Amino acid sequence: MIGDQGPYPGEYPVQFAVEYPDRPLNRLTSFFRIFVVIPILIVLGTVSGGTWQSTGSHSTWPTRRGRGRLLFLGPLLMILFRQKYPRWWFDWNLELQRFGNRAGTYLALMNDSYPSTDDHQWVELDYAYPDAAADLNRWLPLVKWLLAIPHYIVLFFLDIAAFFAVIVTWFAILFTGRYPRGIFSFVEGVFRWHNRVAAYALTLVTDRYPPFRLAP
Repeated sequence: MIGDQGPYPGEYPVQFAVEYPDRPLNRLTSFFRIFVVIPILIVLGTVSGGTWQSTGSHSTWPTRRGRGRLLFLGPLLMILFRQKYPRWWFDWNLELQRFGNRAGTYLALMNDSYPSTDDHQWVELDYAYPDAAADLNRWLPLVKWLLAIPHYIVLFFLDIAAFFAVIVTWFAILFTGRYPRGIFSFVEGVFRWHNRVAAYALTLVTDRYPPFRLAP
């Protein structure tokens, strides 16, 4: 069952991947993507409480904005005082992240199918439901936001690079219909990095410090 299975040995306990569109992409919707994406961003903003907040890098990159209403304080208090992580809070955070990533990768031109509010589509995001008493340090959530500051700094610059990479991709799709594979891997890696930091510092589902890498 998704959300229940642990990571493979040696891998970070957040699994993220975006299916590469090995086909010609729709040039028309790609050209107008910044307008076409508006309806689903409105839905995402409504679900997330209208909070357009990044994961901590303070970037204008809209792919993380759907995380503005991730449940953070509630799980923190439950882990701290009860050593519990309510399952429905976990499911809400995971599904909201998945939805936000679908909208974000669509805006980043990584697929031309319109984002669904529930189907997982081309984005794979998964992490295991934690046994708070056995797997999580009850005091660590108080300082995770501070420990993650080096990641926020790196991600700030990675977001800027990804923004310009998507602009280059926009031209590439208009002329060739294809998403350059190297750029795709880089943008996917930036998404992956953000999701790892969010799982560590915001959704609090793991105590394992995120790696400084774009690769799986």
